[in-house]
Amino acid sequence: MDVERYDRTRPAYPPELIDHLISAAPGRDTLDVGIGTGIEARQFQSAGCHVLGVEPDPRMAEFARRSGIDVEVAKFETWDPAGRRFDLLVSGQAWHWVDPVAGAAKAAEVLRPGGLLSVFWHVPEPPEEVADALADAYRRLVPDAPIDLKSVPKQPSDPYGPLIVKIADGLREAGGFGEPERSRYDWNRVYTRDEWLDQLPTFGSLTWVESTVRQEILAEVGAAIDRMGGRFTTRYATVALTAVRN
Repeated sequence: MDVERYDRTRPAYPPELIDHLISAAPGRDTLDVGIGTGIEARQFQSAGCHVLGVEPDPRMAEFARRSGIDVEVAKFETWDPAGRRFDLLVSGQAWHWVDPVAGAAKAAEVLRPGGLLSVFWHVPEPPEEVADALADAYRRLVPDAPIDLKSVPKQPSDPYGPLIVKIADGLREAGGFGEPERSRYDWNRVYTRDEWLDQLPTFGSLTWVESTVRQEILAEVGAAIDRMGGRFTTRYATVALTAVRN
């Protein structure tokens, strides 16, 4: 993983989401699980929160520390909070790596009563011309890939639905939380050809692909964007699951 590319190209989170979580939490002591390079952590930090990160990847943890954020390298389920408690626990693009029951139990352990857990993800929906160019090149150039991008169902009305159900069930099974609530924030972003091609290699479908093949795929996607005038608008949904600690 190219951590600098990841941080440079992955989008931040809607200000409405950040503001809502801060206003709903009982205080500003924030734990960021799977902090990555610190994208959402910097947003909470800028809004006046004191943020501690937990991150299993030492490279990402070191990058996040450059923002002046304390980060401890560990898997959340086995991390030692050493008696510390938090008002807000957040996780952006990461909770799917956490065991839904063990993670929920650890979250209940580290949150103060009335504290808030919120896990969230971005779901990009680029124009069909861009998505189809990637899927067609991927199918042809990576025939042994474990995923066929053409067969991935588009769920703009309920992105991450099955995952969110699983996480909500984990919270209920672990106990200690009120009923989880789902929310969604829709927004748009304009990308140039170079900006989109810079981000694509950070997606899981391409991180493992051999470099020369990846460049061929990017060239085909770039040609499709050129045919659209060199820029396009991607629709995003940011989906969140939030629960209050009893």
